[in-house]
This record gives sequence, C-alpha cells and structure tokens, in this order.
Amino acid sequence: MNNPKQRTIRTRSGEIAYAEHGSGPVALFVHGVLLNGYLWRHQLQHLADIRRCIALDLLAHGNTRIAAEQDVSVTANARMLGEFLDALGIAQVDLVGNDSGGGIAQIFAATQPQRVRSLTLTNCDAHDNWPPAAFKPFLALSAAGGLRGALQAMLADKNVYRAEQALGPAYEDARQVTDETIDIYLQPHVRDAQRTRDLERFLAGFDAAHTLRVEPGLRTLQAPTLIAWGTDDVYFDVRWSKWLADAIPGTRRRVEFEGARIFFPEERWREFNRELRDHWRSAAQPGNHPARAAAMTE
Repeated sequence: MNNPKQRTIRTRSGEIAYAEHGSGPVALFVHGVLLNGYLWRHQLQHLADIRRCIALDLLAHGNTRIAAEQDVSVTANARMLGEFLDALGIAQVDLVGNDSGGGIAQIFAATQPQRVRSLTLTNCDAHDNWPPAAFKPFLALSAAGGLRGALQAMLADKNVYRAEQALGPAYEDARQVTDETIDIYLQPHVRDAQRTRDLERFLAGFDAAHTLRVEPGLRTLQAPTLIAWGTDDVYFDVRWSKWLADAIPGTRRRVEFEGARIFFPEERWREFNRELRDHWRSAAQPGNHPARAAAMTE
C-alpha cells in the first residue's frame, strides 16, 4: 500500500498539517491532547479503499503552525475544522473523534451540522466531564510550569511515557507503544518554547463550558452517529457513551470494546475499522432510521 501523503494548508487559524490517503467521500479524523494525526495511521492506511481519509494536527499539536498567543481553545479548534474544510473545498465529512478531539468533534457537529455526513465518537470528553478527574493532576503539573520537564523526561526515557503515572493508563498494553510513536507524538511539543507554551494554553483552557454551551445543538443533531467505547478507561467511564447515545438523536449504534482503553483506535484498529465500515455503509442507505443505542460488546 502507498503511504499517506503529508501536507499543509493555510487557514485563518494557521498552517494546518495533515495526512491524507485514499479517494471518495471524505472522512476527517480528529485526535486528542498530546497526540497528533499519527493516532489514525491505521485508519488512513486501511480505510483508503472507501474514503478519502484525512487526519489533521490540531492547533498546538503536531506540525501545525500558528501565531504566538493565538486562541487554541477547543472551541477555536472546532472553528478551525470548518476553515480547514473550506480551504480544501470540502462540503461534508464523516467525522471521527477521540479524547479531547471527540469533544471538539461534538462542538463542530453541534455548530455546523450541515457539514457532518456522519459522526463517530470514541472515548472522549462530554457534557460536564471536561476535564475528567483522572487528568487533573497533569493539568496541575502544567499550570505549575512542569510541562516541558515532564515531556522531556518521557522523551529521554520512553518507559516514563509508558508508566502508570504517565500515559500507561491510556493503553491496554503500553509496552507495545514504540519509541518512534512516542517521539512522533511528543517531539513537536518541545521543539521550541512557543510550542510548549501553546500546549500549556491548550491544557489551561480545558473547561466543560465549551461542551455545555453547544449541548442544545448536540441534542438536535440528526447525523447518523456511532458511539464506540472502551470499557476500561480511567478518564471516560462507559456511562459517558450512554449519555452521548441518549443525547444525540441521530445515534444508530453504541458499541462497547470490552477491556479497551482510551487509545483503542490505535490498539484495536482492526475491530474499530470494521465498525467504521459498517457505520458508513449504513449511514449511506436512505431511509435507514436510527436504531437508538443498541449496545453490543466487542
């Protein structure tokens, strides 16, 4: 298979980096905090036969370039998604989000529903669970000025990244996360002082006000929606998948990945890709009305 193409495009919010692979209707993948579009490499590689798959790097993440001190809040990131699609001349997407990227996807879908052909939410911030309690110590560390040191420690010794005190709880088996993957995720944040400062500001802006503000729009969203959730997640309990399924009237299916954690799209990509294929196929069928939240276990 060919590798995804690495590209950038200029928007009002900055020069947005993204990877693209495949052809057909566009699927847009949105990662969460600390990571970047590389999270979705297995989706881009293995779903390119049915979608033009695009995974971008959010503001304050990856290879995206922005002006110093510009707004990097999750609402600003949701606004950037619209600018990004405008710049590429894309009208509608199958939107997929994980972690804070799932929260950003909710904001975008609630405020620009006409641009969402279908929605898929994996373990992510929702309603008033932003930030989740388990992530608050990391936010406090960042607020106290310890972010750069923590990132450098994880880069110098990758086992620090994999530890239970760091990103270990985000994976079923953190031992399988390669050194290369950790470098790709974290190196951009320490390239210079501004990049670290941008991430600090992104973290400082975590506030449930962003999702609560758009909840009325979310509760009228008719886009066919898949809720896919790992059940062993310290950050986003499975009850939040049920909350989303109840809140979004377009929900067609809620599926549980037993024992999976927040980054299961990377670890269990085969199972997740099967769900995406089925969801997109179902969403494309006219007259296929929502079967509200039929829970299943993977």
